[in-house]
Amino acid sequence: MLPSPLNMPKWQVHYLGDPKGAFTDHLPRLEENSHLLKPPINNYCVYKKDVTVMIVGGPNARTDYHINETCEWFYQYRGSMLLKVVDTGTHRDIPIREGEMFLLPPNTPHNPIRFADTVGIVIEQPRPADSKDRLRWYCQSCGEVVHEAAFHCTDLGTQIKEAVVGFEKDKEARTCGKCGEVVEMVPKGVVQP
Repeated sequence: MLPSPLNMPKWQVHYLGDPKGAFTDHLPRLEENSHLLKPPINNYCVYKKDVTVMIVGGPNARTDYHINETCEWFYQYRGSMLLKVVDTGTHRDIPIREGEMFLLPPNTPHNPIRFADTVGIVIEQPRPADSKDRLRWYCQSCGEVVHEAAFHCTDLGTQIKEAVVGFEKDKEARTCGKCGEVVEMVPKGVVQP
């Protein structure tokens, strides 16, 4: 079972492995660059060398679950978010509040729901050459896997957007083979933690 998020005050983030502010110095300029955080993904890559660091803003609300073969580190800089996961076959919600961080293990299906006026940081490892990222959609009625798209990740923001837009346009792919329900593109009943 996945653990709860840990709280880390904002002042510590600036110094955590980043004493010269290589990427956290971008945070004060978020307001002037908020136009870069566009739906449906709302992320902007600020650093991509030995790790990928993305600033992610809200709102975004999607129903796909991302599956990454490497771990992902979430830090919620402003506001709160909801990380929907499939943890050993069970769907559960993990609230990540302002100042909290969470390390998501590899191969965990997850759907980050971000609310208006929220900002988070996500750090990912480079993908091994033979790895595949996947986007998976579950039926909101019966829980069955409805569709899955796989790709080698080179640019997460554009590749996820392409897969999401393609799925949205394909009603046949969005129809559950078990119960016939059509997958909605925006989750229903999500409440900000």
